[in-house]
Amino acid sequence: MRIAVLGASGQTGQFVVSQALQQGHAVTAVVRNPDKLTVHHDNLKVVEADVFSADSLKPHLKGTDVVVSCLGFSTSFFSSVTGYTLSMRAVIAAMREARVNRIVAMTSWYTDPNSATQSPYLIRFLLLPLIRSVLSNMWEMEQYLRQVDDINWTVVRPPGLKNLPSSALEFLTHEGFFVPDEGGSPAGSAMGRGDVARFMLSLLNSNTWVKKGVAIITK
Repeated sequence: MRIAVLGASGQTGQFVVSQALQQGHAVTAVVRNPDKLTVHHDNLKVVEADVFSADSLKPHLKGTDVVVSCLGFSTSFFSSVTGYTLSMRAVIAAMREARVNRIVAMTSWYTDPNSATQSPYLIRFLLLPLIRSVLSNMWEMEQYLRQVDDINWTVVRPPGLKNLPSSALEFLTHEGFFVPDEGGSPAGSAMGRGDVARFMLSLLNSNTWVKKGVAIITK
């Protein structure tokens, strides 16, 4: 399969690129700074593009089967975060012009502002307020995708991320904004980036979560 990876030089994106190449896919790594991606492979093409410009993205998406987005934008105390929505609008426009109709995009648990009522105290009252501007823009991006009828999108929502390689652990999934345990509380708080990449790539040949958002964690 021919995969375009957005945010390929980021921490999760690098796991996606490496695993996709190991699985035999042809990968186009779309990055802002090609020097940050040190992987070399016969099936890897590294290209520089502006993720906020459909015209910049379109040539690199032509001929691909699926887009995997691991784009991330930092929180700001001085201005609202807009990168998720602005980039996704450009990506969808470029996909339409390039005739690509499948995208798997990563956001996070708790993007819905009302979804964290069962989360632990420290997460609810200390962590989430610090990153609320990021989560809010992720939420806006998710709402935008829900209005997109002509693209087969999936939103993957992991919890906190650790820089760990992929494992053989089983995934727990939930069509919601976190994965609940038997009592309805969040079933953990973190997982490895390598496992997030493994789950995202597992969706390439599956229609299970098309046009849905899925929260994930490992057992």
